[in-house]
Amino acid sequence: MLKSEKNQRGIVIIYEIVIIFIFSVVMLGIISYALYQIKLVNSITRKEQAFQIAEAGANYYQWHLAHFPTDYQDGTGAAGPYVHDFVDKNTQQTIGQYSLVITAPVNGSTIVTIQSTGYTVANPTQTRTVTVRYGIPSLARYAFLTNTDAWIGSTESVSGEFHSNGGIRFDGTGNAPIRSAKVTYTCQPYHGCPGGQTQPGIWGTAPQSTQNFWSFPVPNVDFSGITSNLATIKTGAQSAGIYLPPSNAQGYSLVFNSNNTVSVYKIMSLRATPQAYDVNNVVHNEYLDYGTGAGARVKQGSDYAIPANGLIYIEDRTWVEGTIAGRVLVAAAKLPYNATTAPSILIPNNIVYTAKDGTVALGLLAQKDILVTYYAPTNLEVDAAMIAQNGSAQRYEFVDGSGAPISVLNSITIYGATTSFGVWTWSWGDGVTTYSGYTNTNTVYDTNLLFAPPPSFPLDSSGYQQLNWTSN
Repeated sequence: MLKSEKNQRGIVIIYEIVIIFIFSVVMLGIISYALYQIKLVNSITRKEQAFQIAEAGANYYQWHLAHFPTDYQDGTGAAGPYVHDFVDKNTQQTIGQYSLVITAPVNGSTIVTIQSTGYTVANPTQTRTVTVRYGIPSLARYAFLTNTDAWIGSTESVSGEFHSNGGIRFDGTGNAPIRSAKVTYTCQPYHGCPGGQTQPGIWGTAPQSTQNFWSFPVPNVDFSGITSNLATIKTGAQSAGIYLPPSNAQGYSLVFNSNNTVSVYKIMSLRATPQAYDVNNVVHNEYLDYGTGAGARVKQGSDYAIPANGLIYIEDRTWVEGTIAGRVLVAAAKLPYNATTAPSILIPNNIVYTAKDGTVALGLLAQKDILVTYYAPTNLEVDAAMIAQNGSAQRYEFVDGSGAPISVLNSITIYGATTSFGVWTWSWGDGVTTYSGYTNTNTVYDTNLLFAPPPSFPLDSSGYQQLNWTSN
């Protein structure tokens, strides 16, 4: 063999070695990349499986709350976390687990937090967590709620959701849904319809921007659940709150103080007030304001600290005023309900919050009426979520000796919510001129009431709603 042929052959071998080496390097890279991709896919698959398992845990506890709304311990009666197997329906094999941490609502809130951490049996260290918050809207979801017809005059405004199980004449302004359960209804003379007139469920001279919020007919709102709530409130007040039995006098006066206490007085005498008519055209000659002389109010011991459960239950007529610094519910009721003995809550003066950020809330739950008294200020502010369970939220139409309306005041501002079973009004007039009561009525809805109402405040029947959802 010639020398040149040997050299050429050697060169070919070198080329082959180089090509094999390059091929090996490339293939090694491809194989390494493929293995990496397989590991990545497996990791993504395991993460997705862990996520699906975690979400299944959150869904399970949503179902649990739908059936057991106040059980925050997974039916165990013990503290969590609560671990459940996740079973593949096709193979009936346990492929993972989820661990639940349930945070119960704080006092005065309905918000439950569910934290569900999921993982697979194959890789328990690779976890995913889903956190969901659910809440039950309170009956104070409405700025105004009534079981009967309503009239919002041209000088009145409502900020927040408005619902009537009856018809609505709406001449004022609003900035949220305004709903009636009626297709049509008979508007009565006391709502400016002489002789009675058939009108749509909602009608009136409100500006178009307000009319855009009108909606009717919609389902009724049920008032019946409030009664059972009163029994629960009474039990809570007797065990850990403030309970006041019948006074054997004129009733009780509660004056709230800015240091989160309340002064309790027994009313011994009342102040003379003119004759009046209520929304049902019933004549009232009884006095509505407590007396001002010595001995008219007798203080009952030292000031009471607002109890931890926030409950005050009184089996007598109750006057409420002052500065609210905590979260409290005042209920005036006698069980079982009797129309002739059911007590009312009276408002003789301003009720104001120390803060309007959700940390402070007052509920006023009267078995009969919520009444603003004759001597209430000409400019009145009431910060509260109010319920007149079987009566009305109202100020009477006061009259002089000849029967002519008197006592025209300037303005009432409600910061909170008003629920009135019967016809509601703070003013009396023809829609243009006020003859008695407050000329200007302003209702400003406290948005904090939706999921953080006063303690033991009645809840809406809609059940838990999802508020937000996050995952890692």
